[in-house]
Amino acid sequence: MPRPGFVLEVDRSTPPTLFWHGERFRLEKLPVGSRVVYAPEPEKALDDPRAAIRHALHNPQGESEPLPALLRPGMKLTIAFDDVSLPLPPMQRPDIRQMVIEEVLDLAAAAGVDDVQLIAALALHRRMHDFELRHALGDRVYDAFAPTGLLTQHDAEDPDGMLHIGLTDKGEDVEINKRAATSDLIVYVNINLVAMDGGHKSVATGLAAYKSLRHHHNVKTMQHSRSFMDQHKSELHSSNWRMGRVLAASGVKVFQIETTLNNDTFPDQFGFLQKREWEWTARDRAAFVTVSKTLARTPARLARSIFHGIKAPHAMTSVQAGEVEAVHRITTENVYRQQLVAVEGQTDVLTMGLPYISPYNVNSVMNPILVMCLGLGYFFNLYKGRPLVREGGVLILSHPTPWEFHPVHHPSYIDFFEEVLADTTDPVEIEKTYEERFATDPWYIHLYRTSHAYHGVHPFYMWYWGAHALQHLGAVIVVGGDPKSVRRLGFKPASTLRDALEMAEDVVGRDPSITHIHTPPLLMADVT
Repeated sequence: MPRPGFVLEVDRSTPPTLFWHGERFRLEKLPVGSRVVYAPEPEKALDDPRAAIRHALHNPQGESEPLPALLRPGMKLTIAFDDVSLPLPPMQRPDIRQMVIEEVLDLAAAAGVDDVQLIAALALHRRMHDFELRHALGDRVYDAFAPTGLLTQHDAEDPDGMLHIGLTDKGEDVEINKRAATSDLIVYVNINLVAMDGGHKSVATGLAAYKSLRHHHNVKTMQHSRSFMDQHKSELHSSNWRMGRVLAASGVKVFQIETTLNNDTFPDQFGFLQKREWEWTARDRAAFVTVSKTLARTPARLARSIFHGIKAPHAMTSVQAGEVEAVHRITTENVYRQQLVAVEGQTDVLTMGLPYISPYNVNSVMNPILVMCLGLGYFFNLYKGRPLVREGGVLILSHPTPWEFHPVHHPSYIDFFEEVLADTTDPVEIEKTYEERFATDPWYIHLYRTSHAYHGVHPFYMWYWGAHALQHLGAVIVVGGDPKSVRRLGFKPASTLRDALEMAEDVVGRDPSITHIHTPPLLMADVT
């Protein structure tokens, strides 16, 4: 049996704690009495994932027929799948999407279904590169569909490619991809890395456009979500559920397939990253020293390339299919089983080391806006119940925060950082003054549709993602970051963790309680 998560209380014999620092690591000596929250060990993987997939397709959850019974000659079938933002890091081949889609296509072929299209559910994310699509889908699927134009990527700005379905009882527009909406069946293939993934969010967000997304990707929704990972307290979740029910009531038929992964995140040469420091073997210590010394001599761009080449040994722990809500209830339980760690009480100061990767910089640059989003949007929200840090507390991040952007992937981010954040960091003011101009800018739309650029409004969504944390926290301090970048974000720079802790005392008082969230591997704090 894998060991559950663990909360360590630091004493004088505790070895230094590993902090991620972008494409580097730091060993930090936390004050005696601090707590370190460690992830559970990886859940046991399914012995035969392909057999489990076939079983799920034939034995659906909720009010759904088995997939073979839904397939017939002459029907229009659309298979939509999660994009490059999942999983993190990208997994070793074969990717789960490949395994699931191959099984679905075999059933479709056996049923005589000829009209089949695959759609990468991008929402307003960047278009995937060909090598990323091939990795996710495998050679057989990619070579069968890409050359004939039957493998497409969702285009939320195609005026002829979207269909308005209706309004929710809250007046929210529900508009999704026309090909999907007019299909006899949508099969959606998910990778549920965290509890927020999947459910009605798959179609209602993944195949939507700005007209729909603005109803829940906004400051008010984000500030009233407690947290994104706790669906019963997430306004983001509630809005997507309302939209999903409008889709179902309108006759859009979705067969949902959701999969969960264990948190086996790093290959053997980085195995020390999976372990608790006091359990490092001589081999782990040697690996840490070798990797750290090598990275210290490696130019930043090359180090980034090395890390983005990592393929995680994630393995499937469950697969369930059928009616959306019934499927997602089981999926959420399985995600919680892997990730939840019981934590007693909040803390005055929360520390976290941010790694090199987030959902929006796969094969790209972790720019300062994504640093903010990863720390205050994602890691801050890795809780159920109450935030790990108390209201008015301090968040200390460790990341180099370079003033650097990928010009192809993140063009609107550059202008957001240079123009918008130079004026204000207040999410409400940013939304009111700047959002619509960026969202409707013809040049950004052109780049989104024809290149590999995130949509013009995307950096706004990244900023809103951290809106609850900005409202909740007394201060944010970044250790080892570019001071100019950090100040542009509205945060305080610190050279060392010791300096940051002294600065935190100015906000929360002397001798604060300190908690470090030791992730990745991913965990979710269940705070009582």
